[in-house]
Amino acid sequence: MATTTLRPMQSDEVEELVRITAATGFFRPEEVVVTREVLTECASKGEASGYQTWVAANSDVSGRTLGYVCFGQTPLTRGTWDIYWIAVDPSQQRQGIGQLLMHHAEEEIGRQGGRLVLVETSAQEMYRPTLSFYSALKYQEVSCIPDFYDLGDAKVTFAKSLVPGGARTMSP
Repeated sequence: MATTTLRPMQSDEVEELVRITAATGFFRPEEVVVTREVLTECASKGEASGYQTWVAANSDVSGRTLGYVCFGQTPLTRGTWDIYWIAVDPSQQRQGIGQLLMHHAEEEIGRQGGRLVLVETSAQEMYRPTLSFYSALKYQEVSCIPDFYDLGDAKVTFAKSLVPGGARTMSP
């Protein structure tokens, strides 16, 4: 059985990561277009793009791409970072790959001086597993904006402090 390795995205992987994003069924077509734009920017400019993308792949000879996480420092903040995209191939979901990617992103963010991680998602019923995923990773729901994405489609923001005792600053 192959193990999973994590590595920075390679420029020739953009289309495979876009395919994985679309295959999840969680992103609207226009969101998939933006995914391609962000990943292309990251591939061409590296960290200068403001994005960092890490890929989970089989460590065997196939090197099959299993998923990815894309994150970056939130503009005009000191130590706040956003998880912009995370997607795992549907055939590989519920095997710990998403957790592995999130933990790695948190480690990288912390290593680079990050103190707070934010992630946003929809509150629609189909996103219940996503909401549970972030909660299981100890992210706290810090806001819910009704009708944000569309009528009846709220935006939920989760936050996680990477600083010991930092969670108290997230209380109202």
